[in-house]
Amino acid sequence: MTHSARIPLNWLPLLVLLVAAPPAEAWEPTKPIEFVIPAGTGGGADQMARLIAGLAEKHKLSPRPLIVVNKSGGAGAEGFVHVKEKKGDAHTIIITLSNLFTTPLATGTPFSWRDYTPIARLALDRFILWVNAETPYKSAKEYVAAVKQSPGMKMGGTGSKQEDQIITVQVEQALGLKFTYVPFKGGGEVCVNLVGKHVDSTVNNPIECVSHWRAGRVRPLAVFDPERIPDPDWKDIPTVKEALGLDIQYNMLRGIFGPPDMPKDAVQWYVGFLKKVYDTKDFQDYLHKGALKGAFATGAEYVKWVEGAEQLHKELMEKGGLIKK
Repeated sequence: MTHSARIPLNWLPLLVLLVAAPPAEAWEPTKPIEFVIPAGTGGGADQMARLIAGLAEKHKLSPRPLIVVNKSGGAGAEGFVHVKEKKGDAHTIIITLSNLFTTPLATGTPFSWRDYTPIARLALDRFILWVNAETPYKSAKEYVAAVKQSPGMKMGGTGSKQEDQIITVQVEQALGLKFTYVPFKGGGEVCVNLVGKHVDSTVNNPIECVSHWRAGRVRPLAVFDPERIPDPDWKDIPTVKEALGLDIQYNMLRGIFGPPDMPKDAVQWYVGFLKKVYDTKDFQDYLHKGALKGAFATGAEYVKWVEGAEQLHKELMEKGGLIKK
């Protein structure tokens, strides 16, 4: 015996509507996206954020524009607090650098990466020891010898108790040197002051000094990475291990976060958007030009990396005496 389900005739119009209805549309921006940079203009974070905004427009990757805003006050705390207060907002994102970890540890400002919504890691940024090209120092050893003879030579860097000062303290402790650390608002300003001879050296990211290097104004002496930079333009720069025998390596996060509790469908849209940006030839050329390591990651992989980076910064800053008591 067989049974057949009978559908009431008065249900038929509803079923027709359900079958004919299009699937729910995925989320996409409905107004301009505020893209916060917790750093000054001209630095690595500023350059990458402005590139992403420009590529979104050039390749029509977003239905609404990205509006870049610098909020660098308080070692980036201004930007992070601004985004933290936008709980649930789907039209605000922030690009991060290591001040995501260092600023709360150094200043006590109440935020951590756990307050935000991880979206994607794009790249890891290297650091290089630079001097002015008009100085006589052709190698890191020659520069270190000069610092030993004249303690207090000026090392310029982005902010206080951030990545540049962490590396500086590591070098000081490893070699028994003493620099006078001079903080600036952003990496672009740091390199300009090296060119102007207002500081004796910097540990700028490659992208922050590359234009001055091409113009013959600054000289790279060593890269703080276990391997030489593979790109042809950069491969002749020795590692700090080769140059000074130091086992100091440091890479900085170039990643994107959203406000607390950003809606999941918005996160999915931003992940797809950023992958499209990452895959463009323009972005890949930018990575090679600036000697950044391409490192696209999302979801659990991104979170795991951030957790490890947070712990590393705690250890480095405790060793350097840079944590607020």
